[in-house]
Amino acid sequence: MHVKQYLWTSISGMTSQLPKSSPLALTVLSLLSYQPLHPYGIRRLIKQWGKEQVVNVGQPASLYRTIDRLLEAGLVAVLETGRDQRYPERTVYELTDSGRELARQWLAEMLAAPAHEFPQFPAALSFIMGLEPAQARQVLEQRAARLTAALAALAVDAGFPLPRVTQLESEYLKAVTTAELDWVRSVVADLKSGALDWSLEELVAAATMVEGTAADRIPASAESEA
Repeated sequence: MHVKQYLWTSISGMTSQLPKSSPLALTVLSLLSYQPLHPYGIRRLIKQWGKEQVVNVGQPASLYRTIDRLLEAGLVAVLETGRDQRYPERTVYELTDSGRELARQWLAEMLAAPAHEFPQFPAALSFIMGLEPAQARQVLEQRAARLTAALAALAVDAGFPLPRVTQLESEYLKAVTTAELDWVRSVVADLKSGALDWSLEELVAAATMVEGTAADRIPASAESEA
């Protein structure tokens, strides 16, 4: 049965909604494609493989909720539930054929199409004029310092050889962080030299000009309807 058909109609005949793709859901499906695992094993592999840089597993509850959604949709299945003296009862999950197909579909979609996300930094930049130029320079210098530290952490070697394909996300993070750091430093330099500056009077004048230009563009029919 095709994955989309399977996901909407379970074996018992009850409908099961296709869960939304997410980095964590994709990670669970991808790790289970190698071997059956219990949730603790999934978290351990994520950290051992350095995937916590791109997948948020800080809260175990989010992992369990994700697994529950995948289980409900028939993308993973319970292989066994075991217990030993060292650990509490643990449920081991395995990947279903439908889960394997959907993981490949999610991978292709996430790699091919940039997601329309709303990161905090660009949103804050769009209103940076709410700070004085000196304060803006100060906080951007703080960001540059943190980006420098992040780059140093990304440069730490795993301590053992790994195939390049397993480290592509680290390459990407290094490239993106380097580009952001270079840009932030250039803005800091412009703030320091005065090439980038603003004042309340200048901003009010700009806002007034924009409002006047927008008003001139309103059709007469629209004004009469108002």
